[in-house]
Amino acid sequence: MKFFGVTIAELVKQVRAGECSCCDLVERSLKLIENEDKSINSFVSVERQKAMERAQILDKLPGEKKEQMPLLGIPVAVKDNICTMGIKTTCGSRMLQNFIPPYDAAVVEMLNNAGAVIVGKTNMDEFAMGSSTETSFSGITRNPVDPQRIPGGSSGGSAAAVSAGYVPAALGSDTGGSIRQPSSHCGVVGLKPTYGRVSRYGLVAFASSLDQIGPVTSDVRDAGLLLSVLSGKDKRDSTCAGKPFSDDHSIYNKDIRGMRIGLPAEYFGEGLSDAVRKHLDELLQKMKSAGAQAIEISLPHVQYAIATYYIICTAEASSNLARYDGVKYGFREMSAKNLMDMYTETRQKGFGAEVKRRIMLGTYVLSSGYYDAYYLKAAKVRTLIKKDFDDAFQKCDVIMSPVTPAPAFKIGEKTEDPLQMYLTDIYTVSANLAGIPGISVPCASVDGLPVGVQFMAPAWQEERILKAGYAAHCMAEK
Repeated sequence: MKFFGVTIAELVKQVRAGECSCCDLVERSLKLIENEDKSINSFVSVERQKAMERAQILDKLPGEKKEQMPLLGIPVAVKDNICTMGIKTTCGSRMLQNFIPPYDAAVVEMLNNAGAVIVGKTNMDEFAMGSSTETSFSGITRNPVDPQRIPGGSSGGSAAAVSAGYVPAALGSDTGGSIRQPSSHCGVVGLKPTYGRVSRYGLVAFASSLDQIGPVTSDVRDAGLLLSVLSGKDKRDSTCAGKPFSDDHSIYNKDIRGMRIGLPAEYFGEGLSDAVRKHLDELLQKMKSAGAQAIEISLPHVQYAIATYYIICTAEASSNLARYDGVKYGFREMSAKNLMDMYTETRQKGFGAEVKRRIMLGTYVLSSGYYDAYYLKAAKVRTLIKKDFDDAFQKCDVIMSPVTPAPAFKIGEKTEDPLQMYLTDIYTVSANLAGIPGISVPCASVDGLPVGVQFMAPAWQEERILKAGYAAHCMAEK
């Protein structure tokens, strides 16, 4: 469902023309959240007073100042692992349930400079560890399309908020598919930029070499606009490449004649549901009819992607989460009798089961005697996976694949089987390991449930996936 039924650019145009005000947009968003979100639980906090004060300030700006703001008055939701000054940032965890950052993340600064209004923080799997938004200390989030089903994760709250039409855009973070997978399940657009395109300053770290912030929107053109706002230089993040993305209207002309679409044999084999395969085949035929070329390619090492990903991400998580010890900030167990008990009980009671599982696995693969056998080997396989993609892009412009093996499953269906939950990311983790951009675009529905298609491109070539994604979205809507 589109917010006001139009794109962000059209909304901004209406505000500049005086057809509606920033306060009108923000008030509509807040009322929708307050009246409807109790059953979905996509938001963990809503900032009515701050948002309305911000909207009033924007409405009073002179016309020339408004012309410089590409997101003038647009209500935006922010995932709860992205720091917001004066607003709780809990990461869906008891460990940070009362943490209020003293500064804004770089992306929040960029949103504010562009004229956006942050209306609240969205629910997420605890410390972004999960694929269903069921591990949050703030309770599960439900899929607006079918409240008995999961919205995906870990950015499930952001995807659900956009899908329900509460906001036209939201920010998520993607470590192994956490923007694209929930976007597919909720029927919205989710973009994971090239690693280093968007600053991670102010993003609470899960796996630092994999994490990337990106937008969730209801329209591909909105995703491109948000990316142009979020990308750019930031000296506070040493991994930020300082390569801004320039959004160009020519990207969205639906002309894909001559575009070479790579089809990895490994992504269309066993494990993909027949219904999803059928709809992707139908979309491919439409794209071929529009002049695109289908090229068979191979990514021989992606069969090891899930194992490689979970070794690397848990290793980095065990290191990043060592800081939550009850000493510096966050939750502290006050009944402990000595320092060691305080460390132990704080982490035992402050973290949920999935986070503890990943910390233990990560500590194990980094431990003496196992580092070479697991972590070092995973790092080498990661290099091979990246080379597979480099080789594939010599033959094609974009790679097309499923986002998930099947539509959204029912709440509670996989919580007792972590390995089955991990396998839902089988088509998305490779883009993070290779550091390339990927986008999920709605392409069909199966039994009333949304299904997305994924496009990936070489590093720094987001315009390719936006072009392919826009054309595919337009064809799917016909």
